[in-house]
Amino acid sequence: MSIAPTIETPRLTLREFRAADHAPYADYLANERMMRFLGGVASAEDAGRRLSMLAGHWVLRGYGPFAIEERSSARFAGYAGPWFPYGWPEPEILWGLHQDFHGKGYATEAAAAARDWAYRVLGWTTAISLIHPDNRASVGVAERLGARPDGEMTLRGQTVGIHRHPAAPHDNNQN
Repeated sequence: MSIAPTIETPRLTLREFRAADHAPYADYLANERMMRFLGGVASAEDAGRRLSMLAGHWVLRGYGPFAIEERSSARFAGYAGPWFPYGWPEPEILWGLHQDFHGKGYATEAAAAARDWAYRVLGWTTAISLIHPDNRASVGVAERLGARPDGEMTLRGQTVGIHRHPAAPHDNNQN
């Protein structure tokens, strides 16, 4: 049973998570360089729990992050999408890319499509992205998306920058 819609961009498919995503997602979470701003590396077992959490967000909220699939190879490339778990400060657009897919503009492409979907379908009027200040790659994605610094906060014992996305277009009922 599918809950998440499928969104296609010129190079990517944003889709629901699948069991087959576990191995590349676990590889991503095991990479110290990739995880230095996200709480450190995680085991394959923990990757399974986190994957279930991402997929479960759709069940609890009716939306959530999408798995990113590279259209040309059909490979899992990462995740991006709306995120607002209980206790979170505001609705967020998040993203993360497997190390094999860096430097291609995929994070910006996927996050823009997911944000547009959240504005159009969910009726969000704005969103934030919470990014460690030393994570220059993600700060760059936020900037390319038009997000601007809007203070900082402590999240799980770590200082993160708040990046405010531009306001949604006035007509959220476009399909």
